[in-house]
Amino acid sequence: MRSSSSGRVTNGMSTGPETPFDNIESAEQFVELLIEAIEESKRNVDADIALAKGNGSGRSKKALELVSANLAKLNQHMTASRRILNHLRTLRRLLLQERRFDNTLQRRNGNRELGRWS
Repeated sequence: MRSSSSGRVTNGMSTGPETPFDNIESAEQFVELLIEAIEESKRNVDADIALAKGNGSGRSKKALELVSANLAKLNQHMTASRRILNHLRTLRRLLLQERRFDNTLQRRNGNRELGRWS
C-alpha cells in the first residue's frame, strides 16, 4: 500500500477517477482553465454592456457592470491562486531535492561506517 499525493492510501490499483485536485500540477491546470473561462465570460459581459448602452437600458447596464466587476475580482483571486500553487510546487521541489541530498549523505556516511567495521 502507498499514499497518493491526495492522501488516499492505494494498493497500486486505481481508486477511481482522478480529480483536478489530486496533485498540484492538475490543480494548476484546472485553475488555468477556470481563468480562461472567466476571461471569456468577462469579454462577453463587456460586449453586452456596450449593447445595453446603445439600447438605453440603464438597469440592465448596471447589473451587467456589477457582473463584470465581480468577474474581474474572481479573475484576480484565481490569478493569486495560480501563483500560490506555483509557489507550492517550487517549495515541494526544493524539499524533495533536500530529502534526496540528505538520503545521499546518509548513504555515503553509512557506507563509511560499514567500511570501518569490516
